[in-house]
Amino acid sequence: MARKRNQRRHSNRGEDALSKWVPKTTLGKAVLSGQVTNIDEVLASGQRVLEPEIIDVLLPNMEDDVLEIESTQRMTPCGRKMQMKAVVVIGDKNGHVAYGAGKAPETRDAISEAIRDAKKRVVRVPFGCGSWECGCGGKHSISQTVSGKCASSTVTIKPAPKGVGLVAGHVTRRVLELVGLKDAWTFIKGRTRNDFNTLVATVNALDELNHLKHGFGQQQEEKGNGESE
Repeated sequence: MARKRNQRRHSNRGEDALSKWVPKTTLGKAVLSGQVTNIDEVLASGQRVLEPEIIDVLLPNMEDDVLEIESTQRMTPCGRKMQMKAVVVIGDKNGHVAYGAGKAPETRDAISEAIRDAKKRVVRVPFGCGSWECGCGGKHSISQTVSGKCASSTVTIKPAPKGVGLVAGHVTRRVLELVGLKDAWTFIKGRTRNDFNTLVATVNALDELNHLKHGFGQQQEEKGNGESE
């Protein structure tokens, strides 16, 4: 119950901040005026999202999950200064996901900073059915195998047939759940105990789907069209 109350308080603070939002970028002004209403068009055009409020407007159903909270210290002329660091992942379970990190003297403020940071990194994830064992043509998995790397961690995500579920570790599984994927196989190599590297590598792997020209399903469709001709 405490977690739900915290989410409600955060949601109320977000609504208050959005009502007072004065956009500073061209994209922000276009979003606030209603000229831009689709986040996928923004991401496809390569425009950078520099204001978190843009995501609040275009993707109001984003959920957040705190994956890591730790204390950090650094030396200053006045002595040691301690801060809290938070790592979060956000997603709308409909093909959009992002990660973020933030620091602040208080844990709650660090989480808020991490969420704001994540909203500037939103990635669109196209769904598909690239498993040769399934071939249903639905959108329960991904179209083809992709890999992402961060430091010494490498995450590979493979399409899986319907009903397999998400075969993944706790960090990768949470990312895929917030994306909205139902079935996938994942493999990780490297330093698996570093949750942040695993998180970044997973999002990088999903982002690779935006840079591939053809998925398995598209190739099969083109091949079938060629044979029918």
